[in-house]
Amino acid sequence: MTDQLVERAEPVAGGGLWSRPYRAATVGFASVMFLIGFAAFAVVPTLPVAVGELDAVPMYPLVAGAFVAASLFGGVLGGSWADRAGPRRPLVAGVLLGVATLVVSGTSTTVWQLAAGRFLDGVAAGMTAVAINTAIAHTYPGRLKAHALSLMATCWIVPSLAGPPLAGLITAWWSWRAVFLGLAAVTAVPILAVLPLVRGVTGAREEGAGRPSLAIAAAVSGGAALAQYAVSGAGSGLDAAHLAAAAAGFGLLLAFAPRLLPRGTWRAARGLPATALLRVLASGTYFTLEVFVPLLLDTVRGVPAAVTGLAFSGAAVAWAGAGWVQGHLLEHRPRHRVAAGGMAVVVLAAALAVAGSLPGAPPAVAGAAMVVAAIGMGVAAPSVTLLSIAHSPPERQGRTGGEMLTAQNLGQVAVMGAASALFGLCLAGGGATGAYAAVFALLVVPAALAVALAGRARQ
Repeated sequence: MTDQLVERAEPVAGGGLWSRPYRAATVGFASVMFLIGFAAFAVVPTLPVAVGELDAVPMYPLVAGAFVAASLFGGVLGGSWADRAGPRRPLVAGVLLGVATLVVSGTSTTVWQLAAGRFLDGVAAGMTAVAINTAIAHTYPGRLKAHALSLMATCWIVPSLAGPPLAGLITAWWSWRAVFLGLAAVTAVPILAVLPLVRGVTGAREEGAGRPSLAIAAAVSGGAALAQYAVSGAGSGLDAAHLAAAAAGFGLLLAFAPRLLPRGTWRAARGLPATALLRVLASGTYFTLEVFVPLLLDTVRGVPAAVTGLAFSGAAVAWAGAGWVQGHLLEHRPRHRVAAGGMAVVVLAAALAVAGSLPGAPPAVAGAAMVVAAIGMGVAAPSVTLLSIAHSPPERQGRTGGEMLTAQNLGQVAVMGAASALFGLCLAGGGATGAYAAVFALLVVPAALAVALAGRARQ
């Protein structure tokens, strides 16, 4: 590749992601995203089996939450690194570390080694996600940024459909270790092969102070891990250990998380701070819905896991399809309006989930809520990313990517925490039906707030 990859002028007529100046970068980004997505989806169904075999079922919340918590740290590390040296180095480091962590997890003899593997994998995922977004910001001009983000979403369709069932079969017929070690083997060589294709992607250097301290990022990651552990016990009643974890975790988040976000995020200051808040609200709403709808289908409706999996598959396809629409059919619309429209669809999805939780409602109603929410997020999420890029100078793109990833994960922790606490209280005071309805009604609030605040993120 040549310096043409980092031009910011509009492309020539007929130019696109697959035209000569951008083809190599597009192949590289898409290949890395596909392989990382396959590994991410395939690992999820193996974790409960792995923890059970290691005789550490009570530690499952820690193992499962380690990934999200560590990605906070990885996002800050990758963003700072990308601003100093360009996105290629953190991208290379992230994907290589991801392969290594699969080996660490696959050879686990204790739950602590497995937790360490998942933690390191979260660091790798955070670095890679920020590096790819930063590289897209530096590589593609104008409208091609939206097209590239749409392509990245599309790269998750096949992994989301094939990864979980394939991993489940391997785990049942062979071993959960074979899933981790097999993924390390099949992803290492292709990833190493495509990385040279992005060797020309460079970035501007960010001079001077102002980058967030990695010590602060580590404190926030620790707080997120403790909060995840505390949230996991909300549905069954918080004991002393969970209460202590909640106090410590949310205390760390309150003290340090604001320093990893743009100043003014919590008051929705215009520009980048409001954009970060949109990420908090959108991700928190969607991923909480994605947790509680399958739980409803399993515990109340008695829907088989294979059927529930169809809802996940439908959501993945819907997200990718909506991503294509926002990148091609809505590319000339103001991005804050596109984001608001997407979140309005998420509001509709939360209302649909409330209806699906009521007695006598067909299970398909609740399942459809996941698909509708994915349509909204497929439109809103790339639009928020594009807004964050537009609000950031080139030398700050990496840090902004880290802030957006931090906002995403904090949204999951905060909204999930509130929803889980409400769920536990409602279960203690009444039936499961009312508890689910209350949670889904709660999710209308952050989604509607995102619609109302989207205008403050306008370019």
